[in-house]
Amino acid sequence: MYAIVDVAGQQFKIEKGQKIFVHRINQKEGEIVDIDKVLLIEQDTEIIIGEPVIKGARVSAKVLGHPRGDKVKVFKQKRRKGYKVLNGHRQNLTHLLIESIDEKVSAKKEPEKKIVTRKEVSKPEVKKSAEKKTVVKTSTAKEAKPEAALRKATTSTTTAKTTTAKKTASKKTTVTKISAFEEKSAPKTTTKKAPAKSATKKEKK
Repeated sequence: MYAIVDVAGQQFKIEKGQKIFVHRINQKEGEIVDIDKVLLIEQDTEIIIGEPVIKGARVSAKVLGHPRGDKVKVFKQKRRKGYKVLNGHRQNLTHLLIESIDEKVSAKKEPEKKIVTRKEVSKPEVKKSAEKKTVVKTSTAKEAKPEAALRKATTSTTTAKTTTAKKTASKKTTVTKISAFEEKSAPKTTTKKAPAKSATKKEKK
């Protein structure tokens, strides 16, 4: 029996009693660590694959210590620049002992399918409800028609009144303008009074 586990960003193929080195974990020596990210389990030629993790599966491991990895040298150089740098690195690790692999897969409960027989289906009731709906729609349409006709009639009468009022107002304004123009254009007639005859001439005759 083996399993594939994800620990601190790394994947390991583990078995019971195996020792592995992983990235540093914040646990003290002697404590037990439970690993929940189990990706795959193989047991008795049966393979269980997670999506992406197997629900309920768990791996327990014991912390043996916190050593440091081997020294790694990092050398950098740039030619014709006189640049050379040498650095070293030692990774902080945790030593684990795999104690047990527990397979507790939580089976998904499938929803129960309801079997409906033909007797349970009430076809005539569906038809009646549909007929009622159509009757309501027709009645509402008939009621809506006279209302629309009345609205149209009222709007037509109001528009006719407004047009007639506008026409009469325009006629009055034109008559007043014409009369004023005629008064201005008519020539002024002046009546000359005849001179009074002098009474002295009659007396002389």
